[in-house]
Amino acid sequence: MMETTYKGTNKMILGIVFGVLTFWLFAQAMVNVVPAVQEDLGVSSGILNIAISLSALFSGIFIVAAGGLADKIGRKKMTNIGLILSIVGSLCLVLATGSTLLIIGRVIQGFSAACIMPATIGLMKAYFEGAERQRALSYWSIGSWGGSGVCSLFGGAIATYMGWRWIFIFSIIIAILALWLLKDTPESKAKQTGNSKFDVSGLIIFIITMLALNVFITQGAEIGWSNWITIALLVVTVIGAIIFIKVENGKSNALIDFGLFKNAPYTGATVSNFLLNAIAGTLVVANTYVQEGRGFTSFQSGMLSIGYLIAVLAMIRVGEKILQKIGAKKPMLWGTVLTLIGVGVMGLTFLPDVAYTVVVFIGFALFGLGLGIYATPSTDTAVSNAPDDKIGAASGIYKMASSLGSAFGVAISATVYSMIAARGGVDAAATGGIIANVIFGVIALLSIIFMVPNNAGKSEVK
Repeated sequence: MMETTYKGTNKMILGIVFGVLTFWLFAQAMVNVVPAVQEDLGVSSGILNIAISLSALFSGIFIVAAGGLADKIGRKKMTNIGLILSIVGSLCLVLATGSTLLIIGRVIQGFSAACIMPATIGLMKAYFEGAERQRALSYWSIGSWGGSGVCSLFGGAIATYMGWRWIFIFSIIIAILALWLLKDTPESKAKQTGNSKFDVSGLIIFIITMLALNVFITQGAEIGWSNWITIALLVVTVIGAIIFIKVENGKSNALIDFGLFKNAPYTGATVSNFLLNAIAGTLVVANTYVQEGRGFTSFQSGMLSIGYLIAVLAMIRVGEKILQKIGAKKPMLWGTVLTLIGVGVMGLTFLPDVAYTVVVFIGFALFGLGLGIYATPSTDTAVSNAPDDKIGAASGIYKMASSLGSAFGVAISATVYSMIAARGGVDAAATGGIIANVIFGVIALLSIIFMVPNNAGKSEVK
């Protein structure tokens, strides 16, 4: 196997960053162009909320399975499959004339992200060591966390001046570039152990449970919270979760290896990652509110988050350096506190236009500052505390936390916003949506305080 001799290159890092960026182009840009897509395709806000959260939901559902599969069939092969799916999914959106291709495209894009995310982390773990790996993971984080800012800004600009479909044309071009940049990277697989049978029953239970929960959150208000369908969805979610935990616990080839959660640093990193991605709902609330309540264009709302973009890009390498000096816990805590403050001030919707615009700009900058400091210490804590033979599955669970956090954060925020907007106007709706995100941040803070030990990241646990 070539893994021992091949050393990762900057060309490989760039290819991986482009691969990760394709996900954000279709995930984040979608958040920014809600009014434009709604007007163009004539779909209801309920359908659009589903379409937005579908990519993150499907990537979340399949990311662990895809991570395990990447370990078996090859991480480069899985990355390539993901990039091809990204092209197909984006093409569906370019050609969409109504809700059908929009929904199909979003689902395919979700599968694409599930293939790309854990496989690319696996490649970085395989071909980089120590401080070099932390540097590589920093660039991965720049593609991921920074990508959300880049794509929010450029998505808004493209939608305003070229039309929203162009976002997905650019996504196709970036995916093709990523395929070309990664073509010289050798294949990387895990050493095969005895049991390699795939956990189909676990995946089916997981899919049913997650879909029921997502439909419950996104459609509950429209169907009616006391309607039998809504109650049935909640029952399916609860029973599904109980059965899933019971069934998975005894399996050697479980879809989610609960044994990984016996490692406190890994658990703290994964839980806080889920909740800080749930705060992505802030972007939906803030972008929709400034367009509906304050008359901004998509481009102007994208410009508001330029502080987020600059801060997150500037701070990711800083977070890496802090990690190397004092360990992971403090930068993870500092990052979460800054994020919380940044999100909280966006709820001050009683402020007049200019003052509110300034506050949102500062809020986005603090948001980016916090996530930038948090990103590398958290990813490195999760990756370095996972056993080598389970790195794909462990990365998959960590990234599943990102995707499901984002899916449910967006779904919950959008639901809270539209429910309050229908009754009490957009100002109150924006405040309500922001409060939901502040709650996510507080729980994230508690998970780091109680689960991540003070010495995490100072020495690697294999």
